[in-house]
Amino acid sequence: MSDIADKLAYFQAITGLQDPDLCNEILAAHNWDLELAISSFTTTDTPHGGDNDNADQNTHLLSQSQSSSQSEPPLPPPPPGLAWKLIKLPVSVISGSLGLISGAIGFGLWAAGGVLSYSLGFVGLGPGSSSAAASSAGTPLVSVSAATTEAMQFVAAFERDYGGGAFKPNFVSEGFMDALQRSRNSFKLLFVYLHSPDHPDTPEFCRRTLCSEVFVEFVNQNFVCWGGSIRASEGFKMSNSLKASRFPFCALVMAATNQRIALLQQVEGPKSPEEMLVTLQRVLEESSPVLVAARLDAEERRTNARLREEQDAAYRAALEADQARERQRREEEERLAREAVEAERKLKEEEEARERAAQEAAEKQAALAKLREEKAQSLGEEPEKGPNVTQVLVRFPNGVRKERRFNSTVTIQSLYDYVDSLGCLEVENYSLVSNFPRVVYGQEKLALSLKEAGLHPQASLFVELGS
Repeated sequence: MSDIADKLAYFQAITGLQDPDLCNEILAAHNWDLELAISSFTTTDTPHGGDNDNADQNTHLLSQSQSSSQSEPPLPPPPPGLAWKLIKLPVSVISGSLGLISGAIGFGLWAAGGVLSYSLGFVGLGPGSSSAAASSAGTPLVSVSAATTEAMQFVAAFERDYGGGAFKPNFVSEGFMDALQRSRNSFKLLFVYLHSPDHPDTPEFCRRTLCSEVFVEFVNQNFVCWGGSIRASEGFKMSNSLKASRFPFCALVMAATNQRIALLQQVEGPKSPEEMLVTLQRVLEESSPVLVAARLDAEERRTNARLREEQDAAYRAALEADQARERQRREEEERLAREAVEAERKLKEEEEARERAAQEAAEKQAALAKLREEKAQSLGEEPEKGPNVTQVLVRFPNGVRKERRFNSTVTIQSLYDYVDSLGCLEVENYSLVSNFPRVVYGQEKLALSLKEAGLHPQASLFVELGS
């Protein structure tokens, strides 16, 4: 079901037909072969009998659809004093990869009376009405690129044949539909010149009128100019649409609705520059209310769009500022939270470090106390005075003096054990030294007895702290 709906929507977009029932019947008649249905619908010359049957069936379905939709919405009233003639445009086809896809440009509505409402949308310019089908019968379909090529060829040929002077109309090098849109966007009328190379009046009209200084300055300033040769496909189609019966042929047109243009004035036959200027000036004056209203309406829309953009930009800027402040606030909160966590972590680590240090100090003090006790016990009882007893005096750096008796046979190590057992020093690196003569009783003399070291029967030593 989705595939059928897609094919139906695609067929409507390609052909420009608005009646879904009609499109459904055409696709059903071609067994829902989308390519075959489009080819049968857009092709005017079918070589096979089966295709002729399909084309006849399409024509029958089209005639039924158009007979049931004769009532079209009324067109806008023309400006005061200006007679409009609505012209059906020929088919314009955009070439696709299969060469079967038709596209279209829809034109907005230019309304008079001081109020203008126009819009541009994509609508089908295929053979959606009997008049369009009739005007395009037997005419090959022209792609946008081909229309542009024809316009460029016309401009080049015109400049080659009549551009020797300093003045010539600024014919645009693009297809008629693009030129019409250009005129609409610039709020100008479109000056159309259909060139008949074989007409005897054409060379004189081009040189004397179209390339005259006064005419060129006026038309280039006030109009968008488009020209086409009736030998080319698009020029031939426009001559049929505008019903050009006499050449040289000029016309002033503006966009109307859908596939139509408003023919404001046509000038047939050779005219002098003065006659052309009178006609162009009159049409321009009568059309000026519509053009001014269109320009004012467009400017108002642009102003409103610019105001909306400025309001949107201000809103976005305020929103971004709020978001930035909120983001900054969150970042500040996160930073403070991180700092609080970090401070708490550091405080905990410092507390743990102090506890460890206190514990280590306590353990060290306990170890020193135990060591002093062990060393004091190792010394044994202090001997009484006698011939084999040495009297030892130890002076500490803080002025404290300690004195004790030792057997002359004990070693220097016993003196160090004695000093350690007193607990008068905060350091472990020290030496016992005698003054006269100065002797340091270091590691190499710890195993000597007091008598062997010359410290018997008495000795005076002081504690020298190590570095």
